[in-house]
Amino acid sequence: MINLVFAESCNEMTSELTTKRYVFLLLDGFSPMGFNCALETLAHANRHKSGQIYYSWRIISEGGTHAVGWNGVTISCDGGLGPMSRDETLVVVGGEGIVAATTPNVLNFLRREARKGIEVGAVSSAVYPLAKAGLLHEKHATTHWEYHSSLSEMLLEVKILDNIFNEDGKVFTCAGGASSMDLMLHRIANDFGEELAFWVADQMVYSAPRSAEHAQRMSVLNKTGVRHFKLAQAVDLMQANLDEPIPPSEVAELVGISTRQLERLFKRYLGASPKKYYLGLRLEKARNLLRQTDMSMIDICIACGFQSPSHFSKCYRSEYGVPPSREASGIKLSVR
Repeated sequence: MINLVFAESCNEMTSELTTKRYVFLLLDGFSPMGFNCALETLAHANRHKSGQIYYSWRIISEGGTHAVGWNGVTISCDGGLGPMSRDETLVVVGGEGIVAATTPNVLNFLRREARKGIEVGAVSSAVYPLAKAGLLHEKHATTHWEYHSSLSEMLLEVKILDNIFNEDGKVFTCAGGASSMDLMLHRIANDFGEELAFWVADQMVYSAPRSAEHAQRMSVLNKTGVRHFKLAQAVDLMQANLDEPIPPSEVAELVGISTRQLERLFKRYLGASPKKYYLGLRLEKARNLLRQTDMSMIDICIACGFQSPSHFSKCYRSEYGVPPSREASGIKLSVR
């Protein structure tokens, strides 16, 4: 369930209710789904039987006239990167090609408006421009799971979480997609109470809103229908130690079973040996880093626990059928 914490003063609605004002900045290649889920959630609040206008919004882009999403959808905009009011909340919506979309004009705009003390949010890959603008220094943030590894390597001053959304002071972030609904339902509950948030959720036929702590992806064990605590512990250990792999014997010891038992569990439920499964996790991380960052081959080897580029290249080719050099395209941090 969503974390419906809200002020007691919001319990009684009055005719003097203050409308919350949002500004959505759509960057080039933005995610239409992440944007629409956020906007629709706020819009439904205004359909409530109370007749109140709870939220208003305007849409801006760097060009000022329109924004084009990653899938070609074009959204008309209300203006460009002009000054905001102190009572407005800015939500930056990212998408494909976020590095290219993070222009000097966008960064200057973010820094200028943040100095006013406004709340600033990021949807999906928009965590990147917020960090480059200096708004996430030593803060916690979340982004789409596919880009967790690459952003963690590129933004060392930011603690990247696996949650679907997060709030840290005046900055809030979410993974994009459907998580934009969860974030906005949470904010509606804080602004105007849980009754309104639940009403909006019902309007969107969203029967199970999620809390901030909810994981972005189903775990491997849930996907396979497995309910084995020791296996879950072993997989978690592997995922937490991709840069410095732990020998299977040590993994077994840490979860309190024998190496032979660990081998049987992985073979039975995951169809691979612990060593092969672990290697697959490391190669998946390496593939994301190759596709989404400009990290050198040696740095990727180190980040994914490989002793040499030659060994890494051999394992990568065996897993994906192409050398790692072919994956290093010029399109970085493309997020849907």
